Amino acid sequence: MKKYHLYIDESGDHGLVSVNTDFPVFLLCGILISEDSYHTISQELNIIKREFWENKDVIFHSRDIRKCNKEFQILFDLEIKKRFYERINSVIQNSEYHIITSIINKEKYIKTYGRLSNDVYELALSFIIERAVFFLDDVTDTAKQLDITIEKRGKKEDKKLDEHFQRLLSRGTSYVSAQRLRDIKTAIAFKDKKENINGLQLADLIAYPIARYVMEPNRANPAFDVLKSKIYTKNSKKYGLKIFP
Repeated sequence: MKKYHLYIDESGDHGLVSVNTDFPVFLLCGILISEDSYHTISQELNIIKREFWENKDVIFHSRDIRKCNKEFQILFDLEIKKRFYERINSVIQNSEYHIITSIINKEKYIKTYGRLSNDVYELALSFIIERAVFFLDDVTDTAKQLDITIEKRGKKEDKKLDEHFQRLLSRGTSYVSAQRLRDIKTAIAFKDKKENINGLQLADLIAYPIARYVMEPNRANPAFDVLKSKIYTKNSKKYGLKIFP
């Protein structure tokens, strides 16, 4: 059986009650990676952690890195910061994985569907799962398994999202039947940030540069340039990047 992981993290607030004009999008970022490739990339991230912090217990968090907060205060040293980004960018650029990301332009979404529309997190998750199935359709192995890992947000939120996932398994989506999801043996798990899961940390590192690119596509964005070749592409179309509405 060929096993794949789908690690999912978010950037921005999924609520529609108010819109932050400085960050008016909600982005859900999925990293689709085979079991073998994940083992390799996790080891490489742990090597970086040991190189800079002498242990693998550090948890990479995009905001803390950008702000040089907590353990990342060492990045105030520009030489260390340069080496760190070179090492991280090398892993992001040279590892084997695919990005599937869904972005909600909240202002346009509210104008189109209103503030009381369906949960945008659920909409974004459905898209990512659909595209993951499209990718796995092209994997030649007969038996496939997809383990989806999402960072915990709270008991109520996690329960609601798990119920949405169970509905997908029983009803499917507009493009993927329930049987196709069951054939791939799809499962979901919610993990705490403290569990130090490198797949979730990779998704976190990648989500923010994509969000900035969507909000300001003409602005220089070296971080996005490093990862853009990893966006899932099929028939010359970027299947792994969707902006709603």
